[in-house]
Amino acid sequence: MSKIRLLSTMAAATVLVLAGCGTADKTSTGKADASGLIPIKLQLQWFYQAQFAGYIAAVDQGFYSEQGLDVQLLEGGTDIVPQTVLAQGRADYAVAWVPKALASREQGAGITDVGQIFARSGTYQVAWKSSGITSPAQFKSKKIGNWGFGNEFELFAGMTKAGLDPGKDVTLVQQQFDMQALLKHEIDAAQAMSYNEYAQLLEARDPATGKLYTPDDFSIIDWKQNGSAMLQDAVWANTAKLGNPAYQQQTVKFLAGTIKGWAFCRDNLQKCRDMVVAKGSKLGKSHQLWQVNEVNKLIWPSTGGIGLVDSAAWKQTVDISLHTKNQTGDTVLKKEPDASAYTNDYINQALAQVKAAGVDVTGASFQPQTVTLEAGGA
Repeated sequence: MSKIRLLSTMAAATVLVLAGCGTADKTSTGKADASGLIPIKLQLQWFYQAQFAGYIAAVDQGFYSEQGLDVQLLEGGTDIVPQTVLAQGRADYAVAWVPKALASREQGAGITDVGQIFARSGTYQVAWKSSGITSPAQFKSKKIGNWGFGNEFELFAGMTKAGLDPGKDVTLVQQQFDMQALLKHEIDAAQAMSYNEYAQLLEARDPATGKLYTPDDFSIIDWKQNGSAMLQDAVWANTAKLGNPAYQQQTVKFLAGTIKGWAFCRDNLQKCRDMVVAKGSKLGKSHQLWQVNEVNKLIWPSTGGIGLVDSAAWKQTVDISLHTKNQTGDTVLKKEPDASAYTNDYINQALAQVKAAGVDVTGASFQPQTVTLEAGGA
């Protein structure tokens, strides 16, 4: 079987970013509207789901409005690149994975990570337990699914670390954003997020028994345990605008509201699930409850406070981005990002403000709940 060559993420990033160069700023000027609030646009990186529950809660519970902000959430999708929307001036802030955003930065997007909301990666590679696959080394000569478009570098880093050449030693299969290829045994291992696609497996019925599959039916390779995890969901701001004191203050306010939103979802799982469902999520109630619970695990506990960029995790992400090659020999980055790629200045101010208001910003006592999934995530 011939290897399926995925689209070059670097070429795609170049086109998307360069298309935005010179675009006029279409976002707020920092001035209040008739309601007395400053209008803000936040570009999400995917469709409405509990991956973004903290932002949805911050709007719904008034955490942004108490900061003087009227935040509009812009839904993402398959053809929306959040960091490009931000770079083009069509949003004030964006949520994006760090390696993808850094690739766009290298191609000219003036953006800065101001809040690293997810402290941990949620990416798995999942195989049937009956396959005997328990490590990346066992991918050799197997059909390995992945989404491409910048989502694949943890997988490639894991294979490279195991001594495999992703371009020669496996058959790469362009995977849809679901788990059907694995369920139908068309591939040997599938990419999955802990909070989404993995749950889709546990919501599916075993045709042999009529019962839902269980974790015992699958083997999980968790990149956090393999040393090839990369930073994911972060809040990105416009680098040039950060030279403006008004935008600086606005950024602190936006982050303060965001912190409160995620703290609320940590402590009010079902309420946040209901907000996400009411927002128009395409996935069901049990699936969204699972998702809030799993996303909380990627945030809490947070030793220094939610949103702080951990220098060691940042370095690991950059190192993988610089040195791990995909199947065409490309790396995410060609050079080290400059000092303006991230800053903890604004999140530290926001943490101090929210902590002074009595909000737990570290979640030291956080314990995830046990969520029961229903068929189809209903």
